[in-house]
Amino acid sequence: MKTSVLITGGAGFIGSHVARHCVDMGFKTIVLDDLSGGFEDHIPEGAEFINGSVTDHELITKLFDQYKFEFVYHLAAYAAEGLSHFIRRYNYNTNLIGSINLINESVKHKVKCFVFTSSIAVYGKGQLPMTEEMTPVPEDPYGVSKYAVELDLHAAHEMFGLNYVIFRPHNVYGENQNIGDKYRNVIGIFMNQIMQNKSLTVFGDGTQTRAFSYIDDVAIPIAKCVAITSSYNQVFNIGADKPYTVNELAYVVADEFGVKPSINYLSARNEVLHAYSDHSKAHQVFGDPTGIDLKEGIHKMAEWAKRVGARQSKEFGNIEIAEKLPDGWGIQK
Repeated sequence: MKTSVLITGGAGFIGSHVARHCVDMGFKTIVLDDLSGGFEDHIPEGAEFINGSVTDHELITKLFDQYKFEFVYHLAAYAAEGLSHFIRRYNYNTNLIGSINLINESVKHKVKCFVFTSSIAVYGKGQLPMTEEMTPVPEDPYGVSKYAVELDLHAAHEMFGLNYVIFRPHNVYGENQNIGDKYRNVIGIFMNQIMQNKSLTVFGDGTQTRAFSYIDDVAIPIAKCVAITSSYNQVFNIGADKPYTVNELAYVVADEFGVKPSINYLSARNEVLHAYSDHSKAHQVFGDPTGIDLKEGIHKMAEWAKRVGARQSKEFGNIEIAEKLPDGWGIQK
């Protein structure tokens, strides 16, 4: 009998890649996604799709009873750090309460390992590079929600013996990313803007730095960690090592599309200016990364983006706090 696994957010960006690897590993792969940010055609062949939300605790209970999951990969989240300040209730209900629904059932059904995709947003303005030994001090409600789930997983392990693996990825990009989401994922935003002959929007002066991580350096270790018991009950930073400024990124993306970037600089947002982490712990446990650098990764993603074409950005219509909204978002208040 095949090992049964649940992947929440499996129609989304990282989740769809993890689902593909799980299918390839021979798992009976169940994808749960409400398609709020994902697409059904991203779900790999061989996976079973269920349209639903992690916030629906009755559905979650039903799925655990029906499928007897051995492993849970929890990737469903609304991952928009900047926007999370203005959608606090939505953020905590989706990212925190939804996670607790899964943890409850994982404890009750004796799941062997709960794999959680957190974020380096938990660190806040920590020393650079960010390391797993640092005490997180998140700067935004998104990071707060992620860190709260990390703490709850630790408590569930101590109380009930639920094994977990926590990953803190950052600035992930690649095929299947929702390039129509204008509130997050700057590489996708740039590609979508170029394909619509629009200027590239940059908050602040573009000197903020991020280490942009190609999807394979993130999805492969996440999928395979359940078979590596030495990773259990550990936290891992995961992603690329070399940081770039947003200005540098704009030129790399534009060059891939054969254009010169026209940049529209907007007022700076309330965000961490420099964010990159150390990944030596992950390399020791999961092996060397793919070696795909920014230029090669951008090329791979751009080839995919050109095939799927530009996507219209959807407005987030449930703003809870309208004060101090960043310029250029055009959000319904």
